[in-house]
Amino acid sequence: MANRVINFNAGPATLPLDVLKIVQQELLDYKGAGMSVMEISHRSKYYDQINDEAIAIFREVLGLDDSYHVLFMGGGASTQFALVPMNFLAKDKTAAYVDTGSWSSKAIKEAKLFGNVHLAGSSKETNFDHIPTDIDFPDDAVYLHLTSNNTIFGTQFQSFPDAGNVPLVCDMSSDIASRVHDFTKFDLIYAGAQKNLGPAGATVVIINDKMLAKCADGNPTMFNYKTHADKKSLYNTPPVLSVYIVKLVMEWVKAQGGLAGVEKANIAKKERIYQLIDLNPDYFRGTVKPDSRSWMNITFRLPSEELEKKFIAEATEAGLSGLKGHRSVGGIRASIYNAMSKEGVDKLAQFMEDFKKAN
Repeated sequence: MANRVINFNAGPATLPLDVLKIVQQELLDYKGAGMSVMEISHRSKYYDQINDEAIAIFREVLGLDDSYHVLFMGGGASTQFALVPMNFLAKDKTAAYVDTGSWSSKAIKEAKLFGNVHLAGSSKETNFDHIPTDIDFPDDAVYLHLTSNNTIFGTQFQSFPDAGNVPLVCDMSSDIASRVHDFTKFDLIYAGAQKNLGPAGATVVIINDKMLAKCADGNPTMFNYKTHADKKSLYNTPPVLSVYIVKLVMEWVKAQGGLAGVEKANIAKKERIYQLIDLNPDYFRGTVKPDSRSWMNITFRLPSEELEKKFIAEATEAGLSGLKGHRSVGGIRASIYNAMSKEGVDKLAQFMEDFKKAN
């Protein structure tokens, strides 16, 4: 579509055009209901089907059996920062956290309200320019918490540590379903939808039976994972529209060849930009160590802030939107989630080359 920009925003982020077209087609009358998805009852047969299919496609694409519950909750990943320790941590217990950026730091802050926090690893001293490899945690930790990808600083776990008998919990908000993993290594995964799964409004929580059984008693009803698992996320009104679109996005992922297919595409996209950065290190100045580079959020600086402002302004004028770095760190950030096309990345690369020649 001629009037659509190439959207590099970190979130809410670009969605697959094929998915948007389905939403557009079904928006006024969902499969003969005579109503929009935004209007149908969450107790209707129409939404029952959406909910069931959304759960099923998550399990299929991520390779999980029915011992894993797929929950659709509200409040964003930031709410999960508190709900995880509320359900599993206590004053006399310890949870282990790896601090790799702003979001993990916020998760640690919330956890300290409920019990002891062991810092299992951190890259704070070098301004979060890498993923720490010396991860250490006590054997009796109630869980080990990771943030798989860091949207602000542009780092990402390339592989995950072996947690042994300690439950592994992961915030995958910005890279879920972007590459092949053994997701059965995790006992709980949560992800805000608005980066790689769909629009804002839904938070996906994936939790296995073993972890679910450890939920603390006495929490408010809506803050207990068992409430949502027992009712298949239908204890109260779920974010209906968001769940519907998340289902469509996961079906789109499957159509790309599943995780193997999107991984192949994502490798090609991120290599296009990182190769350009590596060829011009004095101009496009990468902000993270190469072995920790994010596949989803590419961050770099230019020789001056004035050039950065000019780069962002001219890119926006050229239809390349959302390239301004997070306000806390500045610079430039290109978010290239699953839905970003290779053509979009190629246009960014060409713009970068042309901008360097002209400046």
